[in-house]
Amino acid sequence: MALALIKLTYKHVIDASAQTDLERNIFHASYQEFRMKSQAYNPDGDLQTFSQMKAKDGRANSLHYKISFAALHFLAPLNNKIPVLTDVMGKQLDYDSIVFELIESDIMQIKAHKVGIKFTTGTYVLHQVIGTNLVLSAEDVLNEKSNFTETFTLNMETGLAITSYRELNTRIEPDVFKSPFKHN
Repeated sequence: MALALIKLTYKHVIDASAQTDLERNIFHASYQEFRMKSQAYNPDGDLQTFSQMKAKDGRANSLHYKISFAALHFLAPLNNKIPVLTDVMGKQLDYDSIVFELIESDIMQIKAHKVGIKFTTGTYVLHQVIGTNLVLSAEDVLNEKSNFTETFTLNMETGLAITSYRELNTRIEPDVFKSPFKHN
């Protein structure tokens, strides 16, 4: 039984404790870009952190977007796979869109630099919730005539959220349960 159509968003935070080459590349590229681009919002050089720049000049919020160009090209080789999110069988999920976020930074201390990447999936069918696990399938299974649906199980871990939800009103039943007789 299908319960709802959902989209998931996973927020991956990257900071000085970056473990993988991908994380380290994004960390260092975004920090260097922050140091360059932040000069426009700190002409007197009296501000040190991203938070201070935003407080003084709201236009500093554009740094989220401006810094993303230096970092997000590292994701191109991933072929739209979320690098740090897998189902219980180890298969990576695809993402449809990404949003880059500069969480905090400091022009003098690289260790204070922290960014986030929000990966949003396409639409999945939510079949069941078992504890902290979601039983999901691709959206196109709603149109299949098969008695079986290929599903996968995903653990609701820290950083993962259901960001779009639409309840399904109709129960999808296999043809074997359908009767050719009309009921009054």
